[in-house]
Amino acid sequence: MSQLTYKDSGVDIDAGNESVRLIKNFVRATYRHEVLGDLGGFGGLFALKNYDEPILVSGTDGVGTKLKIAFMMNKHDTIGQDAVAMCVNDILVQGAEPLFFLDYLAVGKLNPAQVAEIVRGVAEACKASGCALIGGETAEMSGFYSAGEYDIAGFAVGVVEKKNLITPARVKVGDVLIGLPSSGLHSNGFSLVRKIVFERMGFTVDEKISELGKTIGEELLTPTRLYPSTCLPLIKKFGEKIHGLVHVTGGGFYDNIPRALPEGLGATIDADSWRVPKIFKLLQEWGDVPSREMYRTFNCGIGMILIVDAEIADDLTNETFYKIGRVVEGNGVKIFGGELSD
Repeated sequence: MSQLTYKDSGVDIDAGNESVRLIKNFVRATYRHEVLGDLGGFGGLFALKNYDEPILVSGTDGVGTKLKIAFMMNKHDTIGQDAVAMCVNDILVQGAEPLFFLDYLAVGKLNPAQVAEIVRGVAEACKASGCALIGGETAEMSGFYSAGEYDIAGFAVGVVEKKNLITPARVKVGDVLIGLPSSGLHSNGFSLVRKIVFERMGFTVDEKISELGKTIGEELLTPTRLYPSTCLPLIKKFGEKIHGLVHVTGGGFYDNIPRALPEGLGATIDADSWRVPKIFKLLQEWGDVPSREMYRTFNCGIGMILIVDAEIADDLTNETFYKIGRVVEGNGVKIFGGELSD
C-alpha cells in the first residue's frame, strides 16, 4: 500500500506558500503607519493613535453570485474590489474612516497566479480606500469547490470619534437626499441578473450589447465603486450638517433608506432627478421586471446617498451629485416618476 500525503488529497502546501510570495508586495503597498509587523504572522497588528474617544466600526460581506461572472469570463482582477467596497462602504455610513481589512479566500484547488490576481484587486481597492490589508486566509478545500471556482469575503474595521458618529438621531424632516452615482450593478441582485441574462435571454458573457458598447460580461463585471475617498472629505468639511448616509446595497432604496432614518420619518424620491444607466433599463425590459422590484433589488444608478441639512444641499448638488429626495413625516420610502416605470 502506497504512502499518502496531504497533496495526494488535493491540498498543496507549497502552492500556498507560493501564493503568499506572489501577494506580499501588493499587501505591503497598502500599509498605513499604524500597521505593526509584516505579512505571515498569526494575526494582523494595528496601533490605534490620536483619538480621544474612538469608536470602532466593523463590517463584513462577500461578493455573492457575481463571482459566477468572473468564473465564466476567467477574469479575476476586479472581484477583489467588490469584496473591499461592500465592506468599507458599509462602515462609511456611520462616518468611519476605514483602517484595515482582512480577506478570506476559499478555493477548490490552489492556483497561485489566480490567487495573486484576486488579492491584487483587494490590495488596490484597500489602497484607494485608505485602509491597510493586514491579513487574511486562503483555504484550499479540495472536493468542495469546482475547478477554478472560489469564494471570497472580507472584514473591515474603521474608526470615528464618538462625537462625530453618524446615527439616525441627526435626521429631521426637510433634510435633503443627495445621490452619488454607482459604477453599475455593484454586487447585488446577481441571482436575478443571471436568470434574466443567461436563462431568459440566452446570452453568453461574450455577447456584444450595442446599447452598452461592450459585452454583457464586461458590463456585469464592472467593480463596485469605492466611496470613502469621496465621502470622507465631505464629512470632514460639513460636519454635523451631514445627518446620514445610505449604502444602496441588497434591498435597494426601499429597504436601505429606512435604516438611516429615525422612527416616524420616511423619504420621498424623485426618480426623474438622475439618469438611470442603460444596464438597468435593459434588465427591466429583458426580464419584464416591475419598477418596484427594480428599486428594491438594484441601486438603479445611485450607490450612496447623503442625507444633509437643507442649507448645504445646493453646495453638494452638481453634475455628478444629484438632489434626489427629501425626508418627510411618516414611514417608508415613496418613489415617484423615473425611467423605470411599469
